[in-house]
Amino acid sequence: MKLAIGSLNKAKKLAVERVVKEAGLEMDIVTLSVPSGVKEQPFSDEETRWGAINRATRVLSEGNADIGIGLEGGVMETAEGLFLCNWGALAVKNQPVMTAGGARILLPQEIADCLRSGEELGPVMDRFTTREGIRHSEGAIGVFTNGLVTRDEMFVHVAKLLLGQFLLKNNR
Repeated sequence: MKLAIGSLNKAKKLAVERVVKEAGLEMDIVTLSVPSGVKEQPFSDEETRWGAINRATRVLSEGNADIGIGLEGGVMETAEGLFLCNWGALAVKNQPVMTAGGARILLPQEIADCLRSGEELGPVMDRFTTREGIRHSEGAIGVFTNGLVTRDEMFVHVAKLLLGQFLLKNNR
């Protein structure tokens, strides 16, 4: 079985590989860069969810795969402030797309202000940490949880929710 991930992001790939291994599944896993169809910086729960759905459905067809997975990180505005959010989607031919959401954490005001002014989280975090490629390693979630939850771990939870739904639906 071939599983395609709609991103070249290392944290997303690591998350899916870990879940496939933990589930004892034998799958060829490939990554492919596909557009999310939403803004570069998704700015709502729903927009982030649609980014994941679009990635999953596009990578399913473009990757000629049996399963397509899309994982998308974004932010969402609340009365308390701007929160990180993340969504995943799993697509299989001729079946409804499955979705799952993950962790939420309030962003510091200085980061939120940069995002509200139109910047994207990845470059903002690189500047904030004075390092490059934060989105491919611990991510903002890792920085703001002092390393207790990293970006790949955050997406592991979402990938487990997705693959769990898939296995239940297809093993009955």
